Amino acid sequence: MSEIRELMDALVQFRDARDWAQFHDTKNLAVALSIEAAELNELFLWKDTAASEAVDQEKIKEELADVFAYALLLAEKHNLDVKQLVLDKIAKNNEKYPVDKAKGSAKKYDEL
Repeated sequence: MSEIRELMDALVQFRDARDWAQFHDTKNLAVALSIEAAELNELFLWKDTAASEAVDQEKIKEELADVFAYALLLAEKHNLDVKQLVLDKIAKNNEKYPVDKAKGSAKKYDEL
């Protein structure tokens, strides 16, 4: 069993023990993911680069874990293979951002 599947199974077990699956429809999982991502962003709000790099690692870990948890639950809800969807996205981005054009650039693919 993959490590990703182990995480998904642990999240489902936690959720099911509390009878929370009833609340985990697609919309609510996506909204929860967005909210947790916003909470992660809030850690960096109004900070310059140096202060952003000095944000408490424990706070980052906690918010990032929430983001991952909801993303994995959303993938589980739709029976998505997380490893494959990320690999597919990397392949797609590899076409949009070829190394010879994108290396060292922050430009969007249509501006390269």
